[in-house]
This record gives sequence, structure tokens and C-alpha cells, in this order.
Amino acid sequence: MSLHEQASTTLLKIARFTSKGSVIAVILMLVAIVVVNTTSLSEGWMSLFLDTSVLNFALRAAVPLALGAMCGILCERSGIINIGIEGMILAGAFGAFVVKISTASLPLWMSLILATVAGLASGALLGLLHALLCIRFKVNQIISGTAIVTLATGLTTFLFNPSWSSSGKFSQFAIPLLSKIPALGEVIFTNGPITFITLALVIFLQVMLFRSKWGLRTRAIGEHPRAADTVGINVNKRRYINTTLGGAVAGLAGAFLVLEAVGQFTEGMSSGRGYIALAVMIFGNWSPIGAFGAALLFGYMQGLLNSLLLAGVTTFPRQFLSMLPYVVTIAVLAGFVGKTRAPAAEGEVYETE
Repeated sequence: MSLHEQASTTLLKIARFTSKGSVIAVILMLVAIVVVNTTSLSEGWMSLFLDTSVLNFALRAAVPLALGAMCGILCERSGIINIGIEGMILAGAFGAFVVKISTASLPLWMSLILATVAGLASGALLGLLHALLCIRFKVNQIISGTAIVTLATGLTTFLFNPSWSSSGKFSQFAIPLLSKIPALGEVIFTNGPITFITLALVIFLQVMLFRSKWGLRTRAIGEHPRAADTVGINVNKRRYINTTLGGAVAGLAGAFLVLEAVGQFTEGMSSGRGYIALAVMIFGNWSPIGAFGAALLFGYMQGLLNSLLLAGVTTFPRQFLSMLPYVVTIAVLAGFVGKTRAPAAEGEVYETE
């Protein structure tokens, strides 16, 4: 077995281990949720940590982080570093908002669908721009990502009119039968459409990335593009496609903020989610399920913060409690970055001989 094959096998084992660990952690958490919310424990201090309101908030907070991480995985598994996720989320939110208010005369469901498509298209456009700068013009990928964030922040601030207002957003709906499961039905199976799309996308991308020809070729161009080229894989074409798709997924995260979470657009409403998504991606070891587990962790910390504040916890100053999600981000990066392995060829410009 060649050195490259050994490295690829090792990476696959690490990804599977991360995914299995996330699955086990989620299963244990689900069991704990059911036990706490269906027994007398729901009236004790455990409710602060596993009450359905905390978990609902955790899932809502995790959705944009998971979508941002999926964007990073699509790009970096292809060999393109993308720190412009923050800008793509913001562009998706603004694009969705503009179309939403422009189609206010249409039926609400049609307006929301068109706005979602606009969010996807806005993110995809910035993803394509990032790919063009990195592949065609060979711009340093870190600088290109920074430029994407700056461009999105500047344009949305310049074009946004504070007097614009939008009414109506996606409402939650319950999946028959599954929504009747104690505790879990309310948390998982009673949500808005973009949340359900996110959950399906995580599973779909995990299967495609590690169980399909597309996934094998995507991982190949991110690990050893020269070897992929020699067997007929068009490296740069696939990088263009995957980076554009990644941008669309990040745009969906922005659409979620406007169309399902907040209902309005505000300047800079991505609020650093794109950067936290990068930490989520690394913590998940560039694995969709692993990244989703990490996103749930960050979302849960924010939900726990709200629960503690509402419960009137005054032992610690409020400012220290507010730091909790960000402290966890730093701790995760400090503790896990050295134990993960990025795609070997990420950040490298590839030129066909």
C-alpha cells in the first residue's frame, strides 16, 4: 500500500470514528432527554440542562452553524480553504430578505419559497466568486475568503434600508406520529422546513461523501489532486462546482436566519456564525455528522446560557455566563485541532500539466 493510500485509509478511519462518537453522544443525549422530561426529574435542577425549551433553542442555534460547516466541508474536502463562510451567510440572509419584501404581494408560501431560492443563489454567487479568485486568478485563499466577508458586509450595509420591513416567516409543522414521541417529538419532529432540510442534508452529505463515487472523487482532489488528475478527474472543474455548492449551503443558513428564525434582516446579523462554523467543521473532523454534533454542542451552550439567565442564576456575574459559548469554542479548538487532520492538499493551487 502506497503512502497516499495509507494516509487516505487513516483519514477515513478517523472520520468514521468521529461520526460514530457523535452518533453515540447524540443517542445518549436523546435517552437523557426522554428520561428527564417524562419523570419527576423535570421538576428538579436537571430541567435547567435538559428542558425541551433549552433543547429547542439548541437545535435552532445549531442549524446555521451546521449549514456553515457543511459549506466548509464541501470546499475544504475539495482542497479550497473557505473562511468566507461568514460573508456567504450574510449574503444569503440579505438576498432572501430583499426577495421576501419584493414579493410581499404574492401568497406567503410562494414568497417564502422564492426568498429561499434567492438566499441559495446569493450564497452560490459568492461561492463561485471565491472559486474564481482561488482557481482562475490564484489569489491566496485566506485573502480571498477575507475579501468575500468584507464585500458581503460592505454591500449589505450599503444597500440595506432600515425602513424595510418583512412580515411572515416559515411556521413550524409536526411530522405525524413522530411528533408524538415524548419530549423528542417536540424538539426534533416539530420544526420549520429549513430545519428539516438541514437534518436531511447532514445525513445525505455524510452518505455521499463516504459512500459514493462523487465523494471518493471529492476527497481525492482534496488529498492528492495530481493522482486524481492522472485517472481522468477534472480537478479544477470539481473544485468550482463544490465551492459553488458550498456557497449555496451557506446561503441557506442566511435564509434560515431571515425566513425561519428572526423574520427580519439586520446589519451584520450573521454575528460571527461563519467563524464558529469553521470551528465546528474542525471539531467534527471534516465529517458532516461529526460537524453536526459539534454544532449541537455550541447551540446547547447558548441554550444553557439562556436557561441559567432565566432561572436567575446570580452566583456568577452575567458577563461570565455570556462568555460561555465562546469559551467552549476556544477550548474545543485548543483541545482538538491537533487531533484532527485536514485534507492534505487544501489551500494548494492546482495546475494541469
